[in-house]
Amino acid sequence: MKIGITCYPTYGGSGVVATELGLALAKLGHQVHFISYAIPRRLNRFVENIFFHEVEMSTYPLFEHSLYGLSLTSKMLEVIEYEKLDLMHVHYAIPHAVSAYMARKVLEKANKSIKFITTLHGTDITLVGLEPSFMPLVKFSIEESDGVTAVSRFLKEKTLTNYNIQKEIEVIYNFIDLDIYKPQPSDVFRQHIAPNGEKVLVHTSNFRPVKRVPDTIRILEKVRKDIPAKLVLVGDGPDRSECERLARELDIHKDVIFLGKQDALAEILNAADLFLMPSQSESFGLSALEAMACAKPVISSSVGGLPELVIHNETGYIAEIGDVERMSKYAVDLLTNEKKYNIFAKNSLDRAVNHFDKALVLPKYIEYYEKVLGS
Repeated sequence: MKIGITCYPTYGGSGVVATELGLALAKLGHQVHFISYAIPRRLNRFVENIFFHEVEMSTYPLFEHSLYGLSLTSKMLEVIEYEKLDLMHVHYAIPHAVSAYMARKVLEKANKSIKFITTLHGTDITLVGLEPSFMPLVKFSIEESDGVTAVSRFLKEKTLTNYNIQKEIEVIYNFIDLDIYKPQPSDVFRQHIAPNGEKVLVHTSNFRPVKRVPDTIRILEKVRKDIPAKLVLVGDGPDRSECERLARELDIHKDVIFLGKQDALAEILNAADLFLMPSQSESFGLSALEAMACAKPVISSSVGGLPELVIHNETGYIAEIGDVERMSKYAVDLLTNEKKYNIFAKNSLDRAVNHFDKALVLPKYIEYYEKVLGS
C-alpha cells in the first residue's frame, strides 16, 4: 500500500502519533510519503520505504499572508499523481482535511480519484474548531472525509455533538513504542537533578494556557512542605515566562528545572517518580501514556480523554481542574508509601503494555485503511 501522511511536524502529540504511525507502516513494507512544510521531528533517521515531500510556500508581493493551504493542496496533487498513492491520511481537520478534499475534487475533474482519512486529535475540534468562523469548514471537511478516526471516545462524542455530524467516527487510541518508552536505568540524569535523593515530579507540554503548567509549580510548593522534591518541566511556549516568574515568587526556583524542548524524553521520564498533567483540556494525553510506559504513576485532571487512560486509584489519581490541593495530597500519598507506589507503577506499565502497545493499535489502522479503500 502507498500512503500519504500529512501532519504538523512539531513536538505536539498529533505530529508524534502521525510520524510513529508512518514509521510502523514502513516497517511492515508499506510505502509512506510524508507531506508537510518541514520534516517531522521524530523522522530523524533514514528509514526504508519513507519519503518526505516539503511543501514550499512562495512569497508574492500581492499576498500579505502565506498560502499554506493551497500550497499543501498542490503538493498533495503532485505526490498523489507521481507516486501513485492509494490513500491520503491527514491529521487535523483544518487545514489538512480541507486541502485533501480540494485535491480529491481536482483529481475527479481528470477522472482520477483518491480517498482520504482524517484523524481528529483534539484542538482542531475543541479549540480551533469552535471558533465560529471555522465551524462550517471543520464540519464540512469531516463530513467529506472518506473515513474519520478520533483518538478517544471523548473526542468522538464531542465532535458528533458540537458539529451535529451524522457520520461514523472510528475510535483508535494513540499508541506507544515500547522499544523506546520502557523502564530503564537513568541514574546519571537522576543524580544530576536530585543529588540529595529528592523525589522528582515531571511535566511535559507546549506551555500553553490550556496545559495549566503553573499548577505544577503550585503542586511542588505544597509537596515540598512534606517531602524534599524537585520539578522538571520539559517543553516551551507562551506560559514559560509566567512559570519562571511564579517559581521565583514562591521562592522555589532552585527546585524547578526548566529543560526546554527535549528529544530524550524516555531518559527524563525514567529519572522521575511521578508525572503531572493538570490540563484544562486533553483529548487523550500522549505524554501521560509515555510516562506510564516508563512505569510512572500519573496525577491528572479529570478532563477529556484522560479518564480513558489514567485509572483513578490504580495507575494514578484524577482530580478536578485546578484542584492543586488535592493533586498535592495525592502526590504526597504516593511518594510516602513505597508499597502503594510500586503497585501503581506496575499498574501503569501493565496498562500501557496491554492496551496501547503499537503492536496492538497498528493493525486497527491497517484494517480501517482497507475498509475505507474497499467502500
